[in-house]
Amino acid sequence: MTVLLLLAKAPVPGAVKTRLCPPATPRLAARIAAAALLDTIDAIRATEAVTPVLALAGRLSDAVGAVELAGATAGWPVLPQRGDDLATRIVHAHADVADAWPGRPVFQIGMDTPQLTPARLSAAVRRLADGDAVLGRAADGGWWGLGLRDPRHAAALRAVPTSTPDTCRLTWAALRGRGLRVAPLPVLRDVDVWADALAVAALAPGGRFARAVAALRHPTTGTRRRSLTGGRR
Repeated sequence: MTVLLLLAKAPVPGAVKTRLCPPATPRLAARIAAAALLDTIDAIRATEAVTPVLALAGRLSDAVGAVELAGATAGWPVLPQRGDDLATRIVHAHADVADAWPGRPVFQIGMDTPQLTPARLSAAVRRLADGDAVLGRAADGGWWGLGLRDPRHAAALRAVPTSTPDTCRLTWAALRGRGLRVAPLPVLRDVDVWADALAVAALAPGGRFARAVAALRHPTTGTRRRSLTGGRR
């Protein structure tokens, strides 16, 4: 069974989605991040034949939506992220999975693509079964999903710069440099700046993320929705 690894940061104001400010405040940006994380967790929970694992930076108890996030991830193994930069944290997270679930393939995603569906996740897992690795490019040149039959091959990413227009291309080259057969996944847009948030919300208008974005675009409507739903959605 494939380990579905969610690499996430606790949605604490000032620590997440700072590039959404402005128009968001740090607390509203954290609320949008929490919504994206919850939508992603929902998609993972509805994906069959995977073992969900959360690799977390920070503490959910400090986050916006802490109670709902704790409930959504109840029963999940939680691995603390280790390392001073994103590439190192990814490498360590895959190594930790290899130690805890030896012999299992891993498919890793983040919390920036709340439009992901169980069908798309299942398709990525199936694609991984046919090769050594799969890689999903993000529209900005990064990547949104990485699958490895042997998670220890993530060590190839240690020297790959993150958050650049060439990150996906260089990741592909690093994996190929280890002799791996790499298959592409569909290109997705992830959420970095406000234009991304608007575009991704339009792709999944029924989710928490879309509602959180709409609450910032239309404050009166958002306030009314929160009062009707107890503030949780």
